[in-house]
Amino acid sequence: MNQNQEIIHRFYRAFQVRDWATMQSSYHPEAQFNDPVFPSLNSLEVKAMWHMLCENAQDFSLQYSEVSTKDDEGTCRWDARYTFSKTGRNVHNLIQAHLHFKDGLIIKHTDTFNFWRWSSMALGLPGILLGWTPFLIRKVQLTAQKSLQRFKQEHPQYSE
Repeated sequence: MNQNQEIIHRFYRAFQVRDWATMQSSYHPEAQFNDPVFPSLNSLEVKAMWHMLCENAQDFSLQYSEVSTKDDEGTCRWDARYTFSKTGRNVHNLIQAHLHFKDGLIIKHTDTFNFWRWSSMALGLPGILLGWTPFLIRKVQLTAQKSLQRFKQEHPQYSE
């Protein structure tokens, strides 16, 4: 196993047990993160996001597979099952991670998943009907950003 494969395994094994500190230590100081809910996070924000998500996770389980690396890039698939706290609905999200590495750490992390599928499970009827629309996508992003900002205010180590 090469160094980049090891970092992927370390990151997702830590995620399985909600060890946000180990997850954070996997990121380069200049890291960037993107996914459909949390677009364009910097290193400090992504660290706060994982801390927040791990701390607030309900009925959480995660499996990961298909770890692959080439040069300074890597991918893996991860499946998360949890109760979405805002609605109490069960979610099974299927995510594809795309990672770039620098100095033995994650410098760029992009997660992709089907937002309509996720919103249908997480939000129920509104997600089924509107989960494909830019309006609902933006509303979810703004709600997530507000939650992250509130979390950062409650945890001074994430002050910029």
